[in-house]
Amino acid sequence: MSFQDRAQHQISQLDKELSKYPALNNFEKQTSVPKVYMVLGLGALYFFLIFFNIAGEFLVNTAGFVIPAYYSLGALFSSGKTDDTQWLTYWVTYAFLTVFESAVNAVYWFPFYYTFKFVIVLWMALPQTGGAQIVFRSLIQPVFARYYSEGSSTSANLRSQADQATNKNL
Repeated sequence: MSFQDRAQHQISQLDKELSKYPALNNFEKQTSVPKVYMVLGLGALYFFLIFFNIAGEFLVNTAGFVIPAYYSLGALFSSGKTDDTQWLTYWVTYAFLTVFESAVNAVYWFPFYYTFKFVIVLWMALPQTGGAQIVFRSLIQPVFARYYSEGSSTSANLRSQADQATNKNL
């Protein structure tokens, strides 16, 4: 299968997925512009703006919030706990990396920083990749696990303080 055949297959799959959204179908009917080309064009424009750092911080933080917020709300309204754990892990990882980024002031040290951050945030946010779990297990868990392991006096103390604070507020 040639590259062109694979690309056409991916475009048709994306078009099929985008057909689920009535607003995109209406846009296509009104403008005669295929919805898949409109979405790909907007995605390319978004990436172009990030690549050349035209509102890069805002656009990357928006991408790091909007997609995960959508899935997180879905997880909150579902009955399963697997998706809750996935999105809680994402938010902890995203917050940790955001605080680390501001402490190090990384944008001044790395060229094309927002392009790199955009790719990392998408990798962490998309459920298909599981990037947040990888970052959590590789970087955050080894550092903080000793404070939260079962039976740890620190963990028990933190939990009792949280319970007391919760009971005071009720």
